[in-house]
Amino acid sequence: MTAARAPLPRTELAGLLTEAAHRVSGILTAEYPTAADRSYLHPVLGPLSSGPQVVGKLNENFEEFIAAEPRPTTPAGLFALASYASALGWLTESFTELTASVDQICTRVGIPVEPRVPGVVASDGAAEGNAFDFAFSAQELAAIRTAAEAAGLAPDDYVEVLSLSLFAASRIADACMEISDGLLEDAAYVLDEATDHVRLGDGPGSLPSLVRSLLARMETAK
Repeated sequence: MTAARAPLPRTELAGLLTEAAHRVSGILTAEYPTAADRSYLHPVLGPLSSGPQVVGKLNENFEEFIAAEPRPTTPAGLFALASYASALGWLTESFTELTASVDQICTRVGIPVEPRVPGVVASDGAAEGNAFDFAFSAQELAAIRTAAEAAGLAPDDYVEVLSLSLFAASRIADACMEISDGLLEDAAYVLDEATDHVRLGDGPGSLPSLVRSLLARMETAK
């Protein structure tokens, strides 16, 4: 029989959360080569390529964390476990949404579309009001037409799918920033010398930052 290992010290618990935070923030700077005929997907291809790897690594570390003997039972260990689990769940959900958005863009590009009222890209070099409320300069319009031609799309269709792509990229970026910041905040709390007895209780102040953020999101969604 092997001797039971001592609970992880707070420094290691904080290190686990900090490493996860750095992995998540790294998604924001990930790059992926984009062909000219798929340039409208450039904003999402970096996160889409790196995200699943990060989720997989975090999940692997999480499984090792909860499988260790003894399992986390100290206040600091349970606090870190709750923070890590929240981060992993939030990130997984965010990438499920990103994948769905990319699928929508690809479907939008691959099926015939009904004629729409002109205005997204005007032929006289000035963009008029539309659902995205964009206004392009002559130089920007020329770049859009060039990119649209390479992608085999009409300029207004190109602007639409690029807008969807930018919106999806913005959402995953916001999620990654919130998750990374929350992990770092929780790591700092666990590491603080005053947290030998990490607060655990019924009030919202007893919960990790990420858990509070998720509860707030759920309340807002109601």
